[in-house]
Amino acid sequence: MALPRLLLRALARPGCGRPLQRAASASAPAAPDFNSFVIRTNTCGELRSAHVGQEVTLYGWIQYQRQGLFLVLRDFQGLTQIIIPQDEAHSHVKKLLSNAPVESVVRVTGIVSPRPPGQENPKMPTGDIEVKAETAEILNSCKKLPFEIKDFIKKSEALRMQYRYLDLRSFQLQYNLRLRSHIVMRMREYLCNLHGSKRIPCALEGSRQVLLSAAESSAVQAAPHGRRPGQIDIEMSFVDQAGIQRLIEGLLQYSWPEERGPITTPFPSMTYKEALADYGTDKPDIRFGMKIVDVSDFLRRLDIEFVQNALSYPHGTVKVICIPQGVRYLKNKDLESLKESAKSQFNQEIMEIICRPDGSLKSLLTKFLGEKQQSELIQALNIQVDDVVLLAAGEHKQVCSALGSLRLESADLLEAAGLVLRDPTAFHFLWVVDFPLFLPKEENPTELESAHHPFTAPHPSDTSLLYSDPTKARSQHYDLVLNGNEVGGGSIRIHSAEQQRFVLEKVLKEDSEVLFHLLEALEFGAPPHGGIALGLDRLISLIVDAPSIRDVIAFPKSFRGRDLMGNAPDYVTPEELEPYHIQVSWPLAERGKEKL
Repeated sequence: MALPRLLLRALARPGCGRPLQRAASASAPAAPDFNSFVIRTNTCGELRSAHVGQEVTLYGWIQYQRQGLFLVLRDFQGLTQIIIPQDEAHSHVKKLLSNAPVESVVRVTGIVSPRPPGQENPKMPTGDIEVKAETAEILNSCKKLPFEIKDFIKKSEALRMQYRYLDLRSFQLQYNLRLRSHIVMRMREYLCNLHGSKRIPCALEGSRQVLLSAAESSAVQAAPHGRRPGQIDIEMSFVDQAGIQRLIEGLLQYSWPEERGPITTPFPSMTYKEALADYGTDKPDIRFGMKIVDVSDFLRRLDIEFVQNALSYPHGTVKVICIPQGVRYLKNKDLESLKESAKSQFNQEIMEIICRPDGSLKSLLTKFLGEKQQSELIQALNIQVDDVVLLAAGEHKQVCSALGSLRLESADLLEAAGLVLRDPTAFHFLWVVDFPLFLPKEENPTELESAHHPFTAPHPSDTSLLYSDPTKARSQHYDLVLNGNEVGGGSIRIHSAEQQRFVLEKVLKEDSEVLFHLLEALEFGAPPHGGIALGLDRLISLIVDAPSIRDVIAFPKSFRGRDLMGNAPDYVTPEELEPYHIQVSWPLAERGKEKL
């Protein structure tokens, strides 16, 4: 069995699925200090003025060394300044520490002393003291490093992953992974100890639904598995959408790190239809405004050809977004870039409207507008001097998606120019609900596919539409969004075998026999049930403001799924495969190519 799985079992074992243990009584023996298990007396981050005069033994890595006078020793908890002795009696210690390469592992024993007046370092928790070395030992010397172990040193992503064991020594990565561990343990405590969930591995799609047919009230899988690493799966019976939302809000509030400030519950909720209309996406970032505004009714009465053409279609619309202070912060090339982005990604033409210092509008549109109509437009959109309005006309979803994308691109440009729109320390959670149950297939719009997955139950108010007009049916699918990123998603499941078979055979035109085991399980008294999955990697990366989820995973893979540290996957020779009775026939086109 792989070591990570053994570790996960060990972590999940204490208390998971049992009632919360009563707090230890005053008479119970206190847990021993962690240092009592190891051969050091203290860590490099805990010494203070109160320790002055004590003899201590520290273990750690040499952060840096200066001219044979002192060095800084680092471990997982912090830094301590070590004074290298200069007297003849300790010449061997001086030689040892002065010649030791940076990042070598050493043991230092010495006396804690106060730093000389004026030499204290208030930026270091241990900045009031130093340790005068008396004995030292090089436990493992470090050869020439491929890069410096400092957070501010820029390294390529490939180099970082190739030498991940070195990259993991950085303070930022250690902080990220320790915070992740703390959050996961708090989540397990909340789910397993406080709410009696069971941690049960279920790797196959559909098997979690079948599990609840075995009278399990709730199940949680808080471990990487299958094709979805870093995910927490929760399945519950006899629950509705509101119950799952309350559970997740309580879970996040309970496990939320104190240093990030409190989060307020309940989280606000928004329908899919509202999210698309106001933000152009099903994962809106609600930290800033710049909402999409519908101006169809205002422009409908004007004789403008492209407007009338757009509105003549069944789902035609004209919408705008207003970029605050766009003239001041955006250059002409930025506006051209935004228009080109809409054209290339969404095949959507964009027209800009600029508000001049005198309050008049500059745009191709103004030749169709009189002064009164311009004034009405300015008032309707609350346009201010130097604002830039981007207008799009066409099919509703296309227009909304294009403007939603431009809204985010514009925010990036404004912030790059110095205008702060999104508070990086703010965390705005949002539930997006009432998704469509089915969507037309892109390759064949006359056929339908599940918007979420084929096990999602229809909205209680739309059950009849499932049979009469499934294209109009809403689902009991819900997504959790944080600062414009989807961090969770789930649904209430179909628990009726008859309804599930109808969805598979009549709506989706699928062979239901492939899922005969699921349909059969539903026929044996399966309870109403639902679930949700939280993307742990994405959630943690947002909490620590990491640029990539790879910065919150100990040993991530590259974009192409390669392990650059272990150089895997790699070519395996026929001789190596022979003991396992495996034979591979490579396509002719693959022969002679480079290794995977």
